[in-house]
Amino acid sequence: EVQLVESGGGSVQAGGSLRLSCAASGFTFDDYSIGWFRQAPGKEREGVSCISSSYGTTYYADSVKGRFTISRDNAKNTVYLQMNNLKPEDTAVYYCAAIGTDVAGVPVYYNMDYWGKGTLVTVSS
Repeated sequence: EVQLVESGGGSVQAGGSLRLSCAASGFTFDDYSIGWFRQAPGKEREGVSCISSSYGTTYYADSVKGRFTISRDNAKNTVYLQMNNLKPEDTAVYYCAAIGTDVAGVPVYYNMDYWGKGTLVTVSS
């Protein structure tokens, strides 16, 4: 059974930091690119960051570039999203998702193969 389980969400004040984790199982992790997406109330799900399967190349949405860092540990089947200098507009449910191809950017959400259930991040001003 394929599983993606996010953790690390919570409530922080603006300027604070959080580290999200995504633990994967049930598929060949090394062969998949892993992305982080977020969805705020009333808004469409948007891509935040992605790390490729091949060389671990990283990609970021402009809104988070310079503040968020994605990484993966293939030995632990886990992807991380370090989020620094958080802003109220970062408030959303954050999802990790997997796609069974290499990527050249942050994929659109409807192309992803597997999804986690999400973790809530709330940033107060």
